Amino acid sequence: MSAPVVSPSSQPELRPDVAGLVENPRAQVLVIGGGINGIATFRDLALQGVDVVLVERSDYCSGASAASSHMIHGGVRYLENGEFRLVRESVQERNRLLRLAPHYVKPLPTTIPIFSTFSGIVSAPLRFLTHKQGKPKERGALLIKLGLLGYDSFSRDGGSVPRHQFAGRKKSLAKLPQLRPDVKYTATYFDAAVENPERLALDLVEDALATGEHARSANYVEAIGVSGDEVLLRDTVSGREFSMAADAVVNTTGPWTDLTNDALGMPSTFMGGTKGSHIVLDNPALYKACAGGEVFFENNDGRIVLIYPLNGRVLVGTTDLEADITKPAVCTEEEVDYFFKLVSHVFPRIPVDRSQIVYRYSGIRPLPKHDDTAPGFVSRDYRIEPSRLGGGSKVPMLSLVGGKWTTFRALSEHLTNETLELIGRTRSVSTEKLAIGGGVGFPTTPQASDSWVAAHASDLGADRARALLARYGTKADRVINALGDSSNDEALAHVAGFSAAEIAFLVENEFVVHLTDLVLRRTILAFVGDLDQAAFDELSSVVAEALGWSAEQLAEERAVAVKDLALFHGLELDASSTARAAAVAAE
Repeated sequence: MSAPVVSPSSQPELRPDVAGLVENPRAQVLVIGGGINGIATFRDLALQGVDVVLVERSDYCSGASAASSHMIHGGVRYLENGEFRLVRESVQERNRLLRLAPHYVKPLPTTIPIFSTFSGIVSAPLRFLTHKQGKPKERGALLIKLGLLGYDSFSRDGGSVPRHQFAGRKKSLAKLPQLRPDVKYTATYFDAAVENPERLALDLVEDALATGEHARSANYVEAIGVSGDEVLLRDTVSGREFSMAADAVVNTTGPWTDLTNDALGMPSTFMGGTKGSHIVLDNPALYKACAGGEVFFENNDGRIVLIYPLNGRVLVGTTDLEADITKPAVCTEEEVDYFFKLVSHVFPRIPVDRSQIVYRYSGIRPLPKHDDTAPGFVSRDYRIEPSRLGGGSKVPMLSLVGGKWTTFRALSEHLTNETLELIGRTRSVSTEKLAIGGGVGFPTTPQASDSWVAAHASDLGADRARALLARYGTKADRVINALGDSSNDEALAHVAGFSAAEIAFLVENEFVVHLTDLVLRRTILAFVGDLDQAAFDELSSVVAEALGWSAEQLAEERAVAVKDLALFHGLELDASSTARAAAVAAE
């Protein structure tokens, strides 16, 4: 089950965060899994003063949490599933995140194009009662109107969230002129988008660590087994194995929950996730056609469709297919063809083709086992399953089943409360009104933004300070302080908007271990299509210098990154083009 232990003479030096775990292999709570829910639970426990450790087998927020639709939404379609509690909690958390994380979570007007009046009025109640797919049909105006009336009742937030609006054909085409000409109505309501979910997750990690030495974490550390009443961990960078003792263990490994439980001697069959894929298009006509908002509808096959502008590009998704958790989740060419049909279904006069795809991605949702329930009707709610580490030890274990981005704060609150009960502690701090990371003091008006920029422009200049504020929220101040003045902030030649000093700061201060950590999660360069060969070479140089890689290490990192970027994201780069990148590492 585990790889041979690397001998001390051949082991690379341990990273400081891993060395800290090896030197003090004891915690009150061990959280396994650094996706959004595990990270949020780590933060919540740390805020309560609990001695807590978080480990993640890859990079933070690199699994299912990195494959989302970038939505913070109430889930209007969950009403048809009868999940009223989840809708209520989701809309409350959406409204809360708009306040707690305004640097990354932004309002998103969402429009449903409607092509009939009565379609679905018979099939929808049957699906509500049976949770079987039946013969799919697009929702008609009457059914959508009823759903949005119910949605409004959950999501008003004291009047701060506008009610939905219906428009007829003429007004609909005036607002969205590229829509199918036979559109009869549109319905518009408000949800939210998270522009950079991976950085939001990183903010939560840093919030937790800032509470004190009782909170510790390490990425690229996996749970591989049990040793008595302790969890056996492996640092995937050095190969070092060590045991961690805890009073309670929390499994937040998402779609891999059953595999983790199996490794920990407690086999389970909780999970049954489905695969969801997305593509990112550089298509100015489609971007303009969305008019600053999301176009959202249910296709004839019953799958949910979203098309919306994000970070200067257009995100199109998503599929909902049965998946094998033991195999890599990749966006297939068949799925790409499906997405193109979806775009043509709504915007028939806007051409789309593969040359416009700048990024693609896929992931497996952490859904519960659903047997013969249709994928679209599998609950998006969550539950917490108690057990014992190893099946018979004295150490209690909690396994999270389900969960989604929108409800991570509320979910982590519930999971933390149950964990506190296990270790005989009580909650002392609420996260309901606690701003996240760079959302603390974030200016939410043009005047406030101007004041913040004026106070922080320093020697970098107002334009640069404003760009850093947009990228990091108010945590931009630490980047500005580190950069000092413009002489230390020389722009990179092939990576627009970044300097070598800024990239080095991210690498040295934000737990970067591999090249892909930087290009996929500390920045959105790959997501928006800015990671071409020249940019990849230049960034490789900066990362190699910051981490002290040898030429051989750099070559290996580039090879792995190129392979992963091609397989999972459709980016074709050359790993052997190392002349520029190796020059820095060899100095």
